[in-house]
Amino acid sequence: MKAKDTFFQKKVTLNAGGKLLDLSSPKVMGIINITPDSFFADSRKTDNASVIAQAEKMLTEGAAFLDLGAYSSRPGATDISPAEETDRLLPAVEAIVKNFPEAIISIDTFRASVAEAAIKAGAHIINDISGGQLDDDMFATVARLQVPYILMHMKGTPQTMVQQAQYNDVFAEVFDYFVKKIYALKQLGVHDIILDLGFGFAKTAEQGYELMSRMQEFDVLQLPVLTGISRKRMIYGLTGGTAQDALNGTTALNTIALTKGTDILRVHDVKEAVEAVKIWQACNPLTT
Repeated sequence: MKAKDTFFQKKVTLNAGGKLLDLSSPKVMGIINITPDSFFADSRKTDNASVIAQAEKMLTEGAAFLDLGAYSSRPGATDISPAEETDRLLPAVEAIVKNFPEAIISIDTFRASVAEAAIKAGAHIINDISGGQLDDDMFATVARLQVPYILMHMKGTPQTMVQQAQYNDVFAEVFDYFVKKIYALKQLGVHDIILDLGFGFAKTAEQGYELMSRMQEFDVLQLPVLTGISRKRMIYGLTGGTAQDALNGTTALNTIALTKGTDILRVHDVKEAVEAVKIWQACNPLTT
C-alpha cells in the first residue's frame, strides 16, 4: 500500500525560505555543534573552518538539512547566556550561507531572540528542544517569521530533565503534549510543524524504546516526525561503551525508526544514515 493511500496522510512538504522541501521520502539532517561540550566530541566544531568543512562533508554525503546548535543540551550541560549563544552561532550560519547558498539550515535553540537572529542571518528552520516552554516568545516569533518549526517534547531544562523522567503513561503524555502545542501553534498561524518525540530528554532508555515502538501511532497528528537518537545513551547504555562506540547501534535504531514512519533522521553520521534510507527504500518501494 502506498503512503498516500493510508487513512492518515502526513503533511509531506515544508516551505523553508521559499524552498519547497519534499518529505514524501525520508531525509537526513546533519548535526553541527558550535560548542565545546556537546556529548559527542566529534560533533564539536568551534571555528568557521571546521564548520565549513563539516558542512561540505555532510552535504556531499547527502544531508538535506544542516542543524546548527550553539548551546549544549546534554544532561547537566552548563547554561550560557543568549548573547554567548548568538556570538557562537551567527558566524557559523553566515559562513554556511556564503559557502553553500543552497543549504537548508536548521537552528537548534530554545531562545526566540537567538532563533530570530539566525533566521535573519540566512537560516530557515527553528528546532526548539523545549517546545516553547523555556521562552514564552518562541511561538509568536515562529508565527511572525513564518518558518518551519521542530516541536520537541521535553520536561524541565537540560540541567534538570534527568530528574523529570516520570510518567504514568509516557506515550499518552507525549501525545497530549503535542495535541495542545500543535493547537496553540496553528492558532497563531504556524503552517509547517515537525514533531520530535525527544528521545533522551526527560526520558529513560525504557521510555524511549516504548515511544519508538509506538511511533507510527503519531501519524494520526498528520505531521512529519523527526527522530534524533544518534549515538545517545539509550543506545550505548544497552550495547556497551560510550557515544564513540554507538554508530552501529544508531544505524540499527534509525532503520527501525524508518519502519515506524519517521520522516527525518537527525544524525552525527550522515553517510551511514543516507545508506540506511536507501536500503530501507529498496525494501519498501511502494512507500515512496
